[in-house]
Amino acid sequence: MNLAFLASHGGSAARHLTEACRRGELQAAPVALVSNNSRSPALAWAQAAGLRTAHLSSAKYPDPNELDAAILGFLQDAGADTLVLSGYMREIGPRVLSHFAGRLLNIHPSLLPRHGGRGMYGDRVHESVLAAGDTESGATVHLVTAGIDEGPMLAQARVPVLPGDTLDTLKARVQAVEGELMLRAVQALAAQAAVRATP
Repeated sequence: MNLAFLASHGGSAARHLTEACRRGELQAAPVALVSNNSRSPALAWAQAAGLRTAHLSSAKYPDPNELDAAILGFLQDAGADTLVLSGYMREIGPRVLSHFAGRLLNIHPSLLPRHGGRGMYGDRVHESVLAAGDTESGATVHLVTAGIDEGPMLAQARVPVLPGDTLDTLKARVQAVEGELMLRAVQALAAQAAVRATP
């Protein structure tokens, strides 16, 4: 499994998975990272970590079709066969979606299908959980499809919503489980790929 990542900011999932690969906990090779943000910490980290990197955004490619083609071309050149969204704040184009179908993962900071869909990202998700009075939240790893947060769920981790929780305390509790949750999901995907590859 050759892993690539799309990230807009810190890229915590990309870092966690890359470290797991290098510790031998994940039988995969991290090969590339694309960011739509030229100043993202994820891009600087990936360059230092030896991954192939590219800044590909609507600033360079105003036509969404051209941007989609550029991202796919870069990922194909890097040899990526599995794609992980690591805090990527843009919709995925149809070429990338089609090429990585069944091998394109995202993590969402709630227990989908609750608090998912268009406009539900980042702090807005945790604010929605608190406003709804939910007693638990968590994170969901799912396959990415054309619908926003609608792809098949691969794994979930639950955390309590405590009395007196604020946006920051709830977010920190959810973020604390995201890395291992994504790792488990990618490990399962890698195991399935290994079984399919066995003659």
